[in-house]
Amino acid sequence: MTTMGIIFANIYDSSLGELTNKRTMASLPYGGRYRQIDFSLSNMTNSGIRHIGIITKHNYQSLMNHIGSGQEWDLDLEEGGLEFLTPFAADHNSSYRGKLDALNSAMSFLVHSKEDYIVLVDSGVLCAIDFREVVEHHIASGADVTVVVKDGISNGKKQLDMAVKVDDENRVTDIAVDYCASEAYLASMGIFVISRERLIREVTEAVAHNRYRFERDLVMHGFAEEGMRINAYRFQGVALFNESTVEFYRNSLALIDPEIRHGLFNRSNRTIYTKVRDEVPAYYGEFSEIDDCIVADGCTLEGSASHSVLFRGVKLGKGAVVRDSVIMQGTVIGEGAELECVIMDKDVVVRPGSVLRGTKEHPLVFKRGEIV
Repeated sequence: MTTMGIIFANIYDSSLGELTNKRTMASLPYGGRYRQIDFSLSNMTNSGIRHIGIITKHNYQSLMNHIGSGQEWDLDLEEGGLEFLTPFAADHNSSYRGKLDALNSAMSFLVHSKEDYIVLVDSGVLCAIDFREVVEHHIASGADVTVVVKDGISNGKKQLDMAVKVDDENRVTDIAVDYCASEAYLASMGIFVISRERLIREVTEAVAHNRYRFERDLVMHGFAEEGMRINAYRFQGVALFNESTVEFYRNSLALIDPEIRHGLFNRSNRTIYTKVRDEVPAYYGEFSEIDDCIVADGCTLEGSASHSVLFRGVKLGKGAVVRDSVIMQGTVIGEGAELECVIMDKDVVVRPGSVLRGTKEHPLVFKRGEIV
């Protein structure tokens, strides 16, 4: 039994506004020093998956710069362990209409691979998971497709790409897509396991009949119309759904909670790797007051910050105050400025004395390189 991986890099790009205007969802910075794709790549390599394709359609230069040669994840682009499946590499230079369209454009990659099973992963859900357990669960179930699901996400308010009901043996009994499912449903984490040969057949058949969405047109259609057997794997660990700007904001600040932080980064044999950068330690000025924050290396902190995430190289001027905010790499906050409930993208400059206030329900977002 061998397994390969497929990562969709651009899922939910449109729902994060300015944060993904010039980058993919997969390359969105998170947690002070990581990118969201670090979780998918690390989970795969920790699970022994060494053949991985990253499907991306646009704005992928930042993603490629971050991954580089792939050595941080024990992967090597030169030996074919990791491949970028761009529209140009796949003879497809228009926007994908859905995951099935994207997989169809990467058909040559799928056909020429030799692994038995494929793990398909979105970039919007962050977790530390062992895919070996998921694949073994899939094989033991005898199902055609296994979906990884999470309790406690469905609340009747959050619209889910896919939600399922299961019986006592974790066999799916009902599927809903694009639906604000009640608490009786389990939320899909955007992680699926299917045999490679089955996926090739299903994608070819679906696209030939003008069906392009994976959840609706392959999984739900197969379940409802063709008797496809769907298995659910319940994930018990921490799972953060970063599928909107507000969710990204809340889940960034959630890392301040030790239980959440340790659930992502302190799991045995599930280390999350990222691109290594040599930076000096953070500098704390004589009158700085930093309370309940995550602070990355390379910061120069002369002011005050509370309940915030400060990425690498952030400069906080004297008398400046930051509360409940996410401040990305290289941002400079001038003296006496006051920030509350904001998301600062990389390299933003805040003029001295500026006052910027959002709310926890509607944080202010400032795009990369902006001067405010």
